[in-house]
Amino acid sequence: MHIKHFILAILVAAIWGCNFIFVKFSLDEISPLMLSALRFILASFPAILFIKPPSAPFKLIALYGLITFGMQFSFLFIGMRVGMTPGLAALLMQVQIFFSMLFAMIFLNEETNRWQIIGALVSFTGIGLIATHFDNAISLLGFILIICAAASWGMGNLIIKKIGNVNMIALVIWGSFFASFPLVLLAFIFDGRDNIIQSLSNISWLGVASVLFIVYASTWVGYGIWNWLINRYAVGIVVPFTLLVPVFGMISSVLILDEPFQLWKIIAGFLVITGLGINLLGPRLLIGKMQFKKEMG
Repeated sequence: MHIKHFILAILVAAIWGCNFIFVKFSLDEISPLMLSALRFILASFPAILFIKPPSAPFKLIALYGLITFGMQFSFLFIGMRVGMTPGLAALLMQVQIFFSMLFAMIFLNEETNRWQIIGALVSFTGIGLIATHFDNAISLLGFILIICAAASWGMGNLIIKKIGNVNMIALVIWGSFFASFPLVLLAFIFDGRDNIIQSLSNISWLGVASVLFIVYASTWVGYGIWNWLINRYAVGIVVPFTLLVPVFGMISSVLILDEPFQLWKIIAGFLVITGLGINLLGPRLLIGKMQFKKEMG
């Protein structure tokens, strides 16, 4: 990978990791459902007026939007509101890789290899460690909701595979469009019109900046660069950079929000990231070792 593209991949990981900080800032002023609705309204308008729908059935595009965007981020934002720190949320969300693997086994009859199983066991040991440290900042409900968000992301990955090779920017825009309607409806049902108007009218400059970062930096810049790299390089070269997302998420949470960084968090983070690394890199290392033996033999 060219050094400039290497830096771009790290930039995307940094944006997605730091995004959890801006979610926390936004949730201090806006309800989780309203924040979700705002994110996808702004992500789809006015771009939807200029970008054609991806060449896929509208049913699949709508399903992608509802699950990957609507469900995932509703669970994520509510989970962070009721009890989950940004750093641990960034870490827990990465287990979507294993949910993707599990759903592929169930619905697509895909086989798993030993590296995936070992990686899952190592990562979920770290998840289990987090589950033993509930307190005022980390609640059982928040933990469950973040795991549900990761599962929604994993299910969304299967929908993407079903959709196939399409314009990913168009898919994000139109998926956001389909997600926005039920989110607005749910926000009005649970938050009420008066509360929504009051929170939006009293939002601070930090709240506005945070929402804009979530919408444009995380969605447009992040996904734009990421999809460009995916199209330019093999998936196996680009995807491992996602291992840096929880690293940036936890470090930024500690530095900016003064999130306590206890020993158990370091151990849990190490286990989760190591498991992810085994899952992503293990098969490649095995193939490389076999090729080396073949060349030497």
